[in-house]
Amino acid sequence: MGPKLSKRAARKAAKKADKKAAKLAARVAKKKVRTLSRQNLSLAWSTIRGRKGSFAAVLIAVAVGSAVITACGVLLETGISSGVPAERYARAAVVVGGYQAMPVEGDNDPRLSERVRLPADTVAKVAAVKGVEHAVGDISVRMSVLKKAAVLDGPPVYGHGWSASVLAPFTLRAGSAPQAADDVVLDSDLARRAGVSAGDTVTLVAGSAPGSYRVSGVAEPSVSFDRQSAVFFTDDRAAQLYGTTDRIDAVGVLAAKGTDPGDLADRINKAVPGAATYTGDDRSDVETLDVGQMRSFVVEVASAFGATMILLVVIVVSGTLALSVQQRRRELALLRAVGATPRQVLRMIGGEAVIVGGMGAVLGAVPGILLASLLHSVFTAVGALPPGFSLVTTPLPVLFAVLVCVLAARIGGWLAARRAAKVSPVEALGDVAVEPKKLGWVRLTIGVLLVLGGLAVAIVLPIALPGESAIDGAASSALVLVIAVGLLGPKLFGGVAALLSRRRAGGVTWFLAVANSRARARRLASATTPLIMGVTMASAQLFSATTLAATAHDQVVDGVIADHVVTSDSAGISPELADVLRGVPGVRTVGPVARTSTILTWPDGDAIQYRVSTAQGVDPAAVPDTMRLDVLRGDLSALTGPTVALSRLVSGTVGADVGGSVDVHLGDGTVEKAKVVAVYENGLGFGDVTLPHDVVLAHTTDHLDQWLMVNSDPKADLAAALKPYPTVGLHDAEAVTVAPTDSADNGISLVLNAVLLGYLGIAVVNTLVMATISRRGEFALLRLVGTRTSQVQSMMRQEAGIIVLCAIVVGTVAALPSLVGMSYAIRHTVFPSIPPLTYLGIVVAAALIAWPAVMVPARLALRPPAVEAISR
Repeated sequence: MGPKLSKRAARKAAKKADKKAAKLAARVAKKKVRTLSRQNLSLAWSTIRGRKGSFAAVLIAVAVGSAVITACGVLLETGISSGVPAERYARAAVVVGGYQAMPVEGDNDPRLSERVRLPADTVAKVAAVKGVEHAVGDISVRMSVLKKAAVLDGPPVYGHGWSASVLAPFTLRAGSAPQAADDVVLDSDLARRAGVSAGDTVTLVAGSAPGSYRVSGVAEPSVSFDRQSAVFFTDDRAAQLYGTTDRIDAVGVLAAKGTDPGDLADRINKAVPGAATYTGDDRSDVETLDVGQMRSFVVEVASAFGATMILLVVIVVSGTLALSVQQRRRELALLRAVGATPRQVLRMIGGEAVIVGGMGAVLGAVPGILLASLLHSVFTAVGALPPGFSLVTTPLPVLFAVLVCVLAARIGGWLAARRAAKVSPVEALGDVAVEPKKLGWVRLTIGVLLVLGGLAVAIVLPIALPGESAIDGAASSALVLVIAVGLLGPKLFGGVAALLSRRRAGGVTWFLAVANSRARARRLASATTPLIMGVTMASAQLFSATTLAATAHDQVVDGVIADHVVTSDSAGISPELADVLRGVPGVRTVGPVARTSTILTWPDGDAIQYRVSTAQGVDPAAVPDTMRLDVLRGDLSALTGPTVALSRLVSGTVGADVGGSVDVHLGDGTVEKAKVVAVYENGLGFGDVTLPHDVVLAHTTDHLDQWLMVNSDPKADLAAALKPYPTVGLHDAEAVTVAPTDSADNGISLVLNAVLLGYLGIAVVNTLVMATISRRGEFALLRLVGTRTSQVQSMMRQEAGIIVLCAIVVGTVAALPSLVGMSYAIRHTVFPSIPPLTYLGIVVAAALIAWPAVMVPARLALRPPAVEAISR
């Protein structure tokens, strides 16, 4: 009685569904409508209401994608429009300084790492402009404050002339202005932290030389200082510490009453060519250079990450829509059978995609703003943004995210509906029971070509091309192969299932799991693609970073051959200290190393290309005894005057070899046409550009060295020679750190990768839940023919294992060419650095995401009685 009733109920439910689909088909067939017409959208909305479950998955994919894109847009707009309030220049209506970037036509101007100074006569030129009440020249000298023989913690300390105190302004709360060369005035917060007051003595360090000063007064700024602390000397003493009287850092302008700052800035620009004017929050860019550099960093990161997320959203939404369309094959077959044309089916699915995409995009807007606020807080916490850098929120990023997501849904709907719309009515009805085994020839051809292209850029480019183009090509192959996996997924998934079918052990549940995986390869491939993408992207991102880090570390460990390294706890080491150590008995070599950042430019057709590169300044006479750069061509002893040595990667990138030349924009914007005298291998560890020490030192902000590398006899008493300098210390070679890279800060990279992988994780859960829930009828039928519930659960556990195994294998294989190609381009070995525990973490994460996404909905689908489940 039970089986007969079950079959009758099943037939009744099928007929009911067919009638419902036929009515819908009739409505479609009668109308000639456009995708966004009222009639088509009304029809699409009725379809969505009837299939809330499958469209909910698409809605979630779009909403989460909209949130991430909105967050990227908010951060991008924040980097472009926001800033931090001025502190030391709070009273100045306009600040005149150098332009802290290299102008590039048709592109973002890259920031300069060192301060661009102005001629001292700029003060008089600015003072003569109409509307200027008072113009004050300002200089900054990096200082350290000692408390109990240790460097005081807190924001950086800068020394200034007392005349510049009016720009905040500062008000004396105790004592008097500095009168003698050894008098100083401290800002109130610095005096409190140092534990001194007016009349006390404080030890200040400029460079490496400590000096005792009398605190003549304590001054209170008009606004709170969060990013800096101020020490004021007499103007003459400040100029002496600054090192020159013919240059200044900036000019603070106090405007006459009723003068508009913007108009005044325009007049100053005309009167003082070559100088830049700053008003509003932009004044803080002149106070401390890190504000402008951080702003540029945020713009670059948000742009690059946003572009990647847009591509991923298109892929994920397209895959989710494809899965939704596959689950409606019976309905679409009936539509075609009763006379609906391919164009009508396409328009109906297009209308559904637009409605769901629009709803999801709007729903993701508010969470996107919250995500942007969270990322803003994280960026500030790790030091990528300065304190007080406010978040800018306007409707523009939301509108852009909505537009992108609707377009992604529309494109995804069109791609998903093409096959369903093209099938003839007879084929449609005969095709609904079993998935087609063959992929379309266009899809198959594109997938194969992408595989070949991905392998070519990963393997051929690192061999054939010099420089970073090989690395960039190898890195891009991972994304190309992920797209190929999306196209060839059914073939790949079916192939893995076919291999697993050879395993004879496992019983009936194993047989059912493998048979289902082979028969439903299209659906499972669509559901598994986000998981494969997650494994591939995680492997490519994490292991490319570990490969770079391991290569840089090995280059430094093998390259530092000095016996000792002198480092500093303050801003740097005074160049004079090298001469002091050279005079110590037993010292053979002292090699000073200064660090900076340069911009290399070279012609590329009618355009000019540029690259920002870390650089070091070295004494060529000391290099053979202190560091091993692994010179490939040329001679470092010729590194004097307008010359440069380049790493192998940068030499290939800019197209300049030994004997050639390249334009080097030094840290302060000074341009040198430098002759290339050597090409070396160890650029990741020491910097891609090596210049003469005196050239780098002359064009840095503080004119200080990073390290001193020392070779000496064991009996040389270096500690005694360094004792008068409390901010420096003597260490072994391990104290040398890897050269800073041009990429984003590691902490920010990890956060953004976590967001990206989090989105893919949500997409994985979304599609797997959707694919599993849609099989309620299959589960009910299995139970009606005698399969126990425990056996169905066992079958699903084994299917989940197949999904995880397929994702890990295919995802790893898709990532390997990229990693192998990049490793070869970087260090001439095909073995990337893959920490086993990190890879195990990726495997475990994939399993923890996919397993519950299959098993939890499977258990829920098995709860109702089989008869009730199949009749729904």
